[in-house]
Amino acid sequence: MLILMAQGATRDQIEKTCQRIRDMGFVPHEIPGSMRTAIGITGNQGALSPQAFAHLPGISECVPVSKPYKLVSREVKPEPTVVDVRGVRVGDGSCSIIAGPCSVETRDQTLKTAQVVAASGAKFFRGGAFKPRTSPYAFRGLKEEGLRILDDVKHNFDLRIVTEVMDTETLPAVAEVADVLQIGARNMQNFSLLEAAARLGKPVLLKRGMSATIQELFMAAEYLLSLGNYNVLLCERGIRTFETMTRNTFDLSAVVMITHHTHLPVIADPSHAVGIDWAVPPLARAAVVAGADGVMIEVHPDPDSALSDGQQSLTFNEYSKLAADIADLAAWTAKHR
Repeated sequence: MLILMAQGATRDQIEKTCQRIRDMGFVPHEIPGSMRTAIGITGNQGALSPQAFAHLPGISECVPVSKPYKLVSREVKPEPTVVDVRGVRVGDGSCSIIAGPCSVETRDQTLKTAQVVAASGAKFFRGGAFKPRTSPYAFRGLKEEGLRILDDVKHNFDLRIVTEVMDTETLPAVAEVADVLQIGARNMQNFSLLEAAARLGKPVLLKRGMSATIQELFMAAEYLLSLGNYNVLLCERGIRTFETMTRNTFDLSAVVMITHHTHLPVIADPSHAVGIDWAVPPLARAAVVAGADGVMIEVHPDPDSALSDGQQSLTFNEYSKLAADIADLAAWTAKHR
């Protein structure tokens, strides 16, 4: 159920409503809006009667919520959530670029890439220090040294760092450097990691699992929101299908569905979706037009020698051209929404 407080409801009235929910054994979630406060209720297994709250002052309406993903749903919060990452807003109608290499390989490689990313006007830098890999023999990142390099990128170029956290053991070290904690496709349903990341309160970029439905992605995000962290970005990065010509199948419809059904910003990752460098730019442009709040692009100074995902990484020139295209398309899309 969603309780809509009346415009002008006092802090005392909101708190008394929350206390009533707690007394019933459920959990209240305050959701401030532009005009009035809403209070979502979780923990109930069945429908609640509006009569349970009828006597409380300051309540305008009690609205049933039909979706299993209550806090993620637009039924609970109709207006879009805007995630603020050190002064950069994601979800406000603009389109952010998150760019960088798959892995932090060397200091020189990373700083050169960061210089190009910053020069393109992007505000976010992606790069993996801890890398989950299918093969235990593949390059798995520089780990703590990679974090130190990313910290230099943050301070030298004023870029917001997006990097993956693999487990609860390394979460504290990653959180010291990351501005956005990326939870990868393999960990989308690692519920202990979701809960630990949520409690830190930092923005989280949650990637869709390679075989996950859109609703399963929403339910994973519900773990984060249920613990009070609304700074969540959902990421479409391709799903596993029977198709073999691409690394994954880029589900562009997911961008539209996420925007329609939830209030959370959506990020498109065409690099991991298609896995082919020349196919990344057209898919990135399509995602912008489809309404993505951001696009994640892999870029490397020498893709042929990259230690991971070189086949889908753009050169500096290719990336700079795409970044300019995205800026133009984002401006056009904003006018035609």
